[in-house]
Amino acid sequence: RNILLVPWMWAKLCYHASHVDKYTEEEHYRMLRFITHRANKGGNVTIDAHGLENIPEENGFMFFPNHQGLYDVLALVDVCPKPFSVVAKKEVENVPFLKQVFKCMKAYMMDRNDIRQSLQVIVNVTNEVKNGRNYLIFPEGTRNRNESELDLLPFHEGSFKIATKAGCPIVPIAIHNSAGIFEAQFPKMRPAKVIVEYGEPIYPDKLDKEEKKHIGAYTQNVILEMLKEMNQ
Repeated sequence: RNILLVPWMWAKLCYHASHVDKYTEEEHYRMLRFITHRANKGGNVTIDAHGLENIPEENGFMFFPNHQGLYDVLALVDVCPKPFSVVAKKEVENVPFLKQVFKCMKAYMMDRNDIRQSLQVIVNVTNEVKNGRNYLIFPEGTRNRNESELDLLPFHEGSFKIATKAGCPIVPIAIHNSAGIFEAQFPKMRPAKVIVEYGEPIYPDKLDKEEKKHIGAYTQNVILEMLKEMNQ
């Protein structure tokens, strides 16, 4: 099903994206969850979530999931009860539908070819996390197109700078079977059953010196173990 051709859904999303300051973050997020849930139902996509109790009660945390496809953020929106925003690469800021979703989330687009702009994004998001906003970053940096989802791309240590500077909880997330929903036929949806598992929060200040130095690799190992259990 082509979600961009559902008139009421497209109109509602575009209106919110054009009136970002008219609604609170919670109101935008409720709208996004409503649209995503209806799109999933219409496209025969089910999201099976586990570990919701691992999402911190207090705001000001960060999600770090593996990255399989364009649909990953929407899969998480459907099952995550707490609002969050996104730090994404600049290359996806004009993808139809996702563009409007990111506007509603007041997401940050990072230009990896512009060091000054990237550093400013890190500063801005760090301050927002300290003030109680929740964010998501894909530490692989791009969609993983490897044949096996267990063959993760290296986690960029730099993507964890915001979390370590803000001293916030890191919530590792394992996403299983989301790659094919959009990738081959975007914006049409392919039916799928996706599993999302939230791992126990990682607190940077509680890690030993070596673990904190390689916090990306540490988080990657946690997610890999969750994916292995899913694949069994």
